[in-house]
Amino acid sequence: MIKTNLEKLVETAVSGGICHPSVCGRDERVAFDGGTGVPVGFSGINFTVKVGDPAFDWASGDQVEPGVSIANSCEDANAGLALYACIGNEAVITEACMEGKDAKLKGAPGVVTGKVGGCDPRVLVYFPKRVVDRLCVGDTLQIRAGGVGLALLDYPDVRVMNCGPRLLKALNPSEKGGKVRIPVAKVIPGKLMGYGVGSASSWSGDVDIQSTSPEAMKEIALDQLRLGDLVAINEYDASHGPRYHKEATSIGVVVHGSSRIAGRGPGVNVIMTSPKGTIEAIITRKANLAELLGLQ
Repeated sequence: MIKTNLEKLVETAVSGGICHPSVCGRDERVAFDGGTGVPVGFSGINFTVKVGDPAFDWASGDQVEPGVSIANSCEDANAGLALYACIGNEAVITEACMEGKDAKLKGAPGVVTGKVGGCDPRVLVYFPKRVVDRLCVGDTLQIRAGGVGLALLDYPDVRVMNCGPRLLKALNPSEKGGKVRIPVAKVIPGKLMGYGVGSASSWSGDVDIQSTSPEAMKEIALDQLRLGDLVAINEYDASHGPRYHKEATSIGVVVHGSSRIAGRGPGVNVIMTSPKGTIEAIITRKANLAELLGLQ
């Protein structure tokens, strides 16, 4: 068993309200091939798309966010929400427009499944469909945030981020030949990383896998990605902000869907990164949050 400092983690309460979908600029957006479309699926409550579903091929879907997106109306508090909430953390409903028999659904726990948006961050939360169908924009959630400071004690060059204790335990990382072995669904070439590369940090936002090259898509069957998939990214380091680095390997979670906008595509939250390539990816079909965390 890999040694960690799980017993030393500080857990705090962070909260946010369910967002309303927003439209940036014009109604229609120009795609990489010159076509246009009206994007849908960005923020809010998603009644039809959940973790485990395909990341591609949603009608007019652009960066589709599964489940529920939350943010805090206070800018500083929202920065704290996006920083401290980690994938696998538990979320509970604290204020909701639920009455009568539906009121008991307030106690159903949710699970953080990702973070999106570097400048205007949001946290994504999974709830069972019976709960999602009764949530309203503006309802408030509280998250038991824990994971910041998590470390693999015998592997100081492997930096852990955005990963809660529950997710780490579900991954059950092993070690062999001086490397940390992590299950993934797919390996992504670092050359495909697009929007978000070069940002100051990988703690509160995502980086997109470019899905605007039909040749590259076909080469690695990128269109088979699912929301919630664990992926390995070669030649990509996120230790102190995302960058190209030949020896590096990173592990991430697919948090939002594809896009036809140039430089964009499925978004990834990095959960582990090693500039020395101390991470070894083990490909398995079950490397998805839906299976790992039991989100059915």
